Amino acid sequence: MTAIERSRTVAVVGAGTMGQGIAQVALLAGHRVLIYDINASLAAGGVGIVQDRVDRMAAKGRLDRADAEDAIGRIEAASALADLAGAALVIEAVVEDANVKRALFETLEEVVSPDALLATNTSSLSVTELAAGLAHPGRFLGLHFFNPAPLLPLVEVVSGFATEPAAAERAYRTVLGWGKTPVRCADTPGFIVNRIARPFYAEAFAVYEEQGADPATIDAVLRECGGFKMGPFQLTDLIGQDVNEAVTRSVWESFFRSPKFTPSLAQRRLVQSGRLGRKSGHGWFPYGPDAEAAAPHTAGPEEAPEKVTVVGDLGPAAGLVELLEEAGIAVTSTEHGGPYIQLPGEGQLVLADGKTSIEFADVVYFDLALDYRGATRIALSAGEDTSERTLAEAVGLFQKLGKKVSVIGDVPGMIVARTVAMLIDLTADAVARGAATAEDIDTAMRLGVNYPLGPSEWHDRLGRDWAYDLLHHLDERCPGGRYAPSLALFKLGYTEGGEGDDDSDESAAEETA
Repeated sequence: MTAIERSRTVAVVGAGTMGQGIAQVALLAGHRVLIYDINASLAAGGVGIVQDRVDRMAAKGRLDRADAEDAIGRIEAASALADLAGAALVIEAVVEDANVKRALFETLEEVVSPDALLATNTSSLSVTELAAGLAHPGRFLGLHFFNPAPLLPLVEVVSGFATEPAAAERAYRTVLGWGKTPVRCADTPGFIVNRIARPFYAEAFAVYEEQGADPATIDAVLRECGGFKMGPFQLTDLIGQDVNEAVTRSVWESFFRSPKFTPSLAQRRLVQSGRLGRKSGHGWFPYGPDAEAAAPHTAGPEEAPEKVTVVGDLGPAAGLVELLEEAGIAVTSTEHGGPYIQLPGEGQLVLADGKTSIEFADVVYFDLALDYRGATRIALSAGEDTSERTLAEAVGLFQKLGKKVSVIGDVPGMIVARTVAMLIDLTADAVARGAATAEDIDTAMRLGVNYPLGPSEWHDRLGRDWAYDLLHHLDERCPGGRYAPSLALFKLGYTEGGEGDDDSDESAAEETA
């Protein structure tokens, strides 16, 4: 199956920001483009905006002048849906209302040729449901572009229950030919990005609701330790709390209110109070000329220990050994027991594993990092019984490594670790259910929401049992199903050549007597 020929017309219905962006992409790929909107003046305005953008690209040297003039002459406004009769592909980008979209496509089906593809750019509605009233649903699919469409490379190619494989393949090859990066996806709630991304927001909000840390600190840890480009509080303020919560609620409802996708009560209160983020002047943070940026909690200076003992294999944190030695801290190692770092005051420094410090005699947990060498901040958590000396030594140790330190509450799984574990779990489940391949999910999360690694890439780096074990411990401490590891994640440990967890649940640290 080949891509749609450049000589064929592509039509876009809806002259808003997204419609304009999709039209620009198709236009610069060489197609004749028609824009239709129920408001004729908006369609004409959309054409003018796209033409102006193309002209500016030529003026800046990003596009050859002759190519720009050619493109400007290939786009026009359609005065009626009947004008789209010759289009090989019609992409809808109108209001997110299922009734409006269904009525539109039922009309379009009577207009376009039998070989034309019909596509919706919906981000939240079921492609299968939108196609239900069509006489020929096999040629109907989702093409979910990300805003701004001309700049962001990702396009989710969504097959509904009745979408013919040939139609999906033709759309995939067409979008690929436009210079985009398409990923294939079944018609699952949230598709790929909006489904898999839920824990990035949900776990941060949960840590906040559990009084583990304030929004600025959680954001800083995810950015400076986890490698994410923006923190979830900052990002949802930018998106709009109402918009973000609506997507979360839609996915939750579509999955029959699964605890995996439970919305945040704290975010609900923000929406109810009208604190919607930047657009309202206040969300998680205040905005405006007089607003002061919230600062993350950063611990004061402490003395670093002169020597430590590394007990067992630190796994994902094994790189710390080299960093400690480079910082001048004497390191001795023992293979038996652990894994943890024994501090001089007899306290233990343990990588987040889904348990809590209060369960042990004298333990400080430290969070997972994308790269311990490159991380500029580390989060620590301590329980009520953790000695002041142990906490001070842990803070001083990471400060000696050049890291800022944020001390948070005794929250199981901490911040980065529980977020990454949940991303891995949702991905394993989505792959097992045929929603998308692991490779396409990784691509979608890196390109669609700028994650430093795709969930399967995290899984490969952290080890086959890491996410399962952490979520198993979290589920024991926070029962209700949210953190119960999926069957797919459980099986993943076996299919990768392992013998599975012997369920002995041995502690990384010495438990309180």
